[in-house]
Amino acid sequence: MFGKLFGRGAERPAADSHVLPAPRRQRGGTYALRALGDTRVLALVEAADAGDWAAVKAALAPFDLGREQAVLGQLAVVDGVEEWIVRAAEEDKGDQELRATALLISGARHVNWGWEARTSARAVDVSREQWQIFYERLRIAEEHLLEAAELRPDSVTPWRHLLTSGRGMSVDDSVQEARLAAGLRRDPLNLDLHLEWVSHLQPRWGGEPGQALEFAQKAFAAAPDGHRLGCVVAMARIEEWVESDDRNCLQHPRIRTELREAAERSILHHAYERHLGWQGDYNMFAMALSLAGSSKASNVFRELDGAFTEWPWTFIPDPQKAYARFRKAF
Repeated sequence: MFGKLFGRGAERPAADSHVLPAPRRQRGGTYALRALGDTRVLALVEAADAGDWAAVKAALAPFDLGREQAVLGQLAVVDGVEEWIVRAAEEDKGDQELRATALLISGARHVNWGWEARTSARAVDVSREQWQIFYERLRIAEEHLLEAAELRPDSVTPWRHLLTSGRGMSVDDSVQEARLAAGLRRDPLNLDLHLEWVSHLQPRWGGEPGQALEFAQKAFAAAPDGHRLGCVVAMARIEEWVESDDRNCLQHPRIRTELREAAERSILHHAYERHLGWQGDYNMFAMALSLAGSSKASNVFRELDGAFTEWPWTFIPDPQKAYARFRKAF
C-alpha cells in the first residue's frame, strides 16, 4: 500500500512526488514542517479536522496506518477527532479493516489527548483532576488500541502507542516488555518502538542510568548500514542530556565521535532511504550533534534546509529558536 516515497540518499524528491511547498520562512531561514511535507498527508489531516470520515477514508488510500507511525502521528494531534472517531468505528463495524483503522486513530488520539491533560509538568505539579482525566483517556486508548491490534494482527503501530499509554499508567514492566516484544515480532528494526523503549528506560520512569543508551547502542549495532535505527542512539544521548544537570554533558570527544559515526552510518549513509517524514530523523541528529558540539551537525542542517520538527526540540525552551540558533552556529 505504501512504498519508497522519496528515493535514496541525498536525492531530492521529484517535482511530482506530492511535496508540500514550504511555508514562508521565519527569521533564521527556518520553517515548521507541516503534514510531513506531503500534500496527501495534508489532505488527510484537513479531512480529520473537518470530522469528515468519508474524506478521511479516501485520503488514507496511499497509507497503511498499521505500519506508518509518522502519518498516524499527524492524526493523533488533531483536536476533536476523539469526538467522532468512535462513531465512525461503529459505522464500519462490518468492515474489519476500517474498524481497526478507526480504533487505531482513536487510540493514538486518546494517548495524545491524555498527555495534553497531564501536561509536561513534573508529577508533583500535576493536579488530582489532571491525573484523573489523564488516566480516563489512557484507559480508553488502551481499550481501542488492543482491539485494533486484535483486528489487524500484522499492525505495529498499536504496540508503539500501547507502550506510551502503559508508561503513563505505570503498568508492570512484564506487560511493557510483552508489548515491546509483540511490536518487534512484527518489525524487528522498527525505530518508533525502539524510541519508546528508550523513553521507558529513563530514570524518571524507573530505569537505571545508562540502561537506555546500552539498549540503543546494541540495537543500532545489529542494524544494516543506512538504516534509520541510528536515530535511537541520537535520542538516547538527548535523553541523557535531559536527565543531567550538566548542560555540557554530551561535549566529550568520545560522545561526539559516537554521534558522528552513527549519523554517517545511518541518515548520512548512501543507503539511507528518504521515507515520508525523513526530516524527523534528521532533526533528532541535528539536536544531538549540536548538543555535542560536533561540526557534523552542519551536514545535517544543510540537508534539512531549514525544515524544523517540534520533536525532539521540545526539550529546549523556544524549540524553533533553539533550532535556528544551532543551525546558525554550525
